[in-house]
Amino acid sequence: MPSAVPSRRGSSRRASRRASAALRLCRLAVMGTVTVLILIAGVWASWGTAQYVMLTKGRERGTVTVTSCGAGTCEGAYTPLSPGSQPRAEVVLEDTAAVAEGRTYTVVVKPDGTEVVRSGPAGVLYAWVPLGGALMLASVVVAGGLLRTRPAWVMGLSGVALATAAFLVM
Repeated sequence: MPSAVPSRRGSSRRASRRASAALRLCRLAVMGTVTVLILIAGVWASWGTAQYVMLTKGRERGTVTVTSCGAGTCEGAYTPLSPGSQPRAEVVLEDTAAVAEGRTYTVVVKPDGTEVVRSGPAGVLYAWVPLGGALMLASVVVAGGLLRTRPAWVMGLSGVALATAAFLVM
């Protein structure tokens, strides 16, 4: 004979499933947000330099012969290559592992007029290195937090490829 009291066993399973689904949804939302924020930060950090290297129309372009380096920057004389650009006795170039005294580099002048950034393929790749790091970091979040291994591998390997290409070209 069936019992007149409803079974709580079935309702507790449904409640457990709902709670589990809600937790999964929250995890996906939080980890998705973290991933997007990491990628936005990578683009933001890269764009500060990349805009000058990639959007050169109307900007002063030329070469710098590095004469001295120290304290994270190198200095040298600027020789213009673009029409309307003025020669400068001294401009400042960020000191990276690939900048050496006595060498000449193609550069783009930032709007303030004293700071320059490398141009060409080396400059473009170097400008986007922060995005490469963000891709590598976000791949860990995607794999661990979102449980999406294939997109994580694609993101991670893309970041490694970008950083490696910048290293090789510089």
